Amino acid sequence: VQLQASGGGLVQAGDSLRLSCAASGFRFRDYSGDWFRQAPGKEREFVARIHRSGGTEYLDSVKGRFTISRDNAKNMVYLQMNSLKLDDTAVYYCAADRLVLSAVPRGGDGVAFWGQGTQVTVSS
Repeated sequence: VQLQASGGGLVQAGDSLRLSCAASGFRFRDYSGDWFRQAPGKEREFVARIHRSGGTEYLDSVKGRFTISRDNAKNMVYLQMNSLKLDDTAVYYCAADRLVLSAVPRGGDGVAFWGQGTQVTVSS
């Protein structure tokens, strides 16, 4: 099982980035795709989720700026991040879960697989 995140980088406030996560070794279409992030000195926090049914959920502070999507044919999940802010600076991790739609794994509980992180740095 592998979740390979990519697409991070150094950008200026207001810029956009698109993170990608490639899943392998399991039947991705049966899982929800998740993004979490962890900033220096802070706890990991849930960012977005796209359920296997297509339903989405977002952290309040990214609503309207971030969009999560998936391509089951390619075993990929994406996170389009627009209007980036300094507070979005963090290591972003992709993950997968098999929870029901209403059980959003905001604390990370119930996540079945974790990927490695990709650094996103937003400068002023």
